[in-house]
Amino acid sequence: MACITIFTTIGIVFKIMFTETLTIFFAFFASYFAILTIKPLAIKVGLVDVPSGRKKHIGAIPLIGGLSIFVAVLMSVLMFFPLDKSLVSYLVCAGAIVVLGVIDDYRQLGVKIRLCIQTLVALVMMWGSEVYIHNLGDLFSFGVIDLAWLGIPFTIVCVIAAINAFNMIDGIDGLAGSLSITTLVSVFLLMMFSGNFSLAALPLIIIATIVPYLAFNLGVKGHRNRKIFMGDAGSMFIGLSIVWFLMVGTQGENSAFRPVTALWIIAIPLMDMLAIIIRRVKKGQSPFMADRDHLHHVFMRIGFSPRRALSVIVVFSMVMSGIGILGEFLAVPDVIMLVLFVAVFMGYSTCIQHCWKVARFLRRRKKKA
Repeated sequence: MACITIFTTIGIVFKIMFTETLTIFFAFFASYFAILTIKPLAIKVGLVDVPSGRKKHIGAIPLIGGLSIFVAVLMSVLMFFPLDKSLVSYLVCAGAIVVLGVIDDYRQLGVKIRLCIQTLVALVMMWGSEVYIHNLGDLFSFGVIDLAWLGIPFTIVCVIAAINAFNMIDGIDGLAGSLSITTLVSVFLLMMFSGNFSLAALPLIIIATIVPYLAFNLGVKGHRNRKIFMGDAGSMFIGLSIVWFLMVGTQGENSAFRPVTALWIIAIPLMDMLAIIIRRVKKGQSPFMADRDHLHHVFMRIGFSPRRALSVIVVFSMVMSGIGILGEFLAVPDVIMLVLFVAVFMGYSTCIQHCWKVARFLRRRKKKA
């Protein structure tokens, strides 16, 4: 009887592994095919990014990375996942945010229009998923903080912040895609170790759809001179997807990880956005004004190539995610994880506020070396 049970369990495990592997391969090739199909159409209709001002690339680059990723995710979910209200609401909201991004890539929408639509998307996602961020955990060792109905506006702010954090950090080739992979791998690991298997495969699906985009975007072997950009559609879709995972992963009775852990696995886009907004507000500028003071710009002022800056930032992101995951597994008290995160952010923000001085100092050190 015991042998039968063991063999049955092994059979179930292999079945799950086979299904997930098949789904991942399907998502990868669906994304690749979508890129090849949509790219000529984008060039034909003018959905391209042309060099101007801050944009230093060469030639008109199709803005179809995000659209291709979403199409592949949609196909994969419809093909392999049992649909429920939560998943359908996610797909609907993701579709809406991708449409918003495509229109913004094509026509450059105003900030107010984007924020209004992002707010509506957040409301629909909360209603459809039947979850919003209200439990913040035991952040100050006085007991669990529950925002109750105040969690609804708080969730709206979080959704808008995540969407725009990934949108704002998408400044050099491969950055938004690579950082999203780091976060999605972290979500997958946390869900697997918590036993939350129902959605654990979905982060892997999104990763599989991002990989072909990175091949074209970074010009890996066989993809040189075939560059595409993610566009606002892609960065906003990734931001929305990640905040949805963080919502369903941290809230409810079957939560996979603590809210404070979510800060660590989305640390770099979040800290970069907050530091830049603080800097702009101090200078009396609009928080949404474009500039060249992001983390990757600082590295390039120092003398790093875009590819080297990408590598360093991704490693930094992996370290931050690793700290968050380790803190979750070791059950480090929420207050300690929060204080440590705030300390890292304060150091990060100080460097961003004085990025010109930091860049000059490091350039001098580099010359002396």
